[in-house]
Amino acid sequence: MLVFNQIEKTYRLGNQQVRALAGVSGEIAKGEMVALCGPSGSGKSTLLNILGLLDQAYLGQVTLNGTPYPTDAIQAAKLRRTQLGFVFQRFNLVPVMTALENVCYPLMLNGYSTKEQQKRATEILAKVGLSDYLDHKPDNLSGGQQQRVAIARALVHKPQLVVADEPTASLDSHTANVVIELMKTLGHEMGTTFVVATHDQRMASQCDRTINLIDGELSSEELRWAS
Repeated sequence: MLVFNQIEKTYRLGNQQVRALAGVSGEIAKGEMVALCGPSGSGKSTLLNILGLLDQAYLGQVTLNGTPYPTDAIQAAKLRRTQLGFVFQRFNLVPVMTALENVCYPLMLNGYSTKEQQKRATEILAKVGLSDYLDHKPDNLSGGQQQRVAIARALVHKPQLVVADEPTASLDSHTANVVIELMKTLGHEMGTTFVVATHDQRMASQCDRTINLIDGELSSEELRWAS
């Protein structure tokens, strides 16, 4: 479903060029949950940003369902809005909006009626166990509840792909396990592909597969996790 081929990315740091990715290729199936793992500076966040269409300055090609990622900024924004979802470490919820309003927001951007927005948002919030928190704003929710709102927001418009950047890093072990299981279950149920950049062994071990990166290249080397 998601194919990336010979992805190269170089940053300029002063007078030096720093290679972030060196010809990385791979395929990820529909509904699969894949962890991008590696030490800091390995290139996993760079690859995640490219797969999430947040960075278009690279060499190589990414295709989604056989269609190459657009190079035009307007078309790229449309694809992000309609086919991609995002989950972040710090939740990135709009603080003045309720849980329901936060989840409705992507649907509003995509032109859904208010009735359909609320119907879909209510249904997906029920799936993540937050039916009793629709009117709560982020400050009145725990970290785990905020992340569940963020997952609902990422999935409410039924995207093909969700990219998640360290989604469990701010959570305690119990809450992290709940969030991981939720992402995996909903991804499989909805046929949505998840690509997750993580330092968290708990997260990686629950994914269907891991892609290990070291110094911008794919690696079969076993990762040494921090205790």
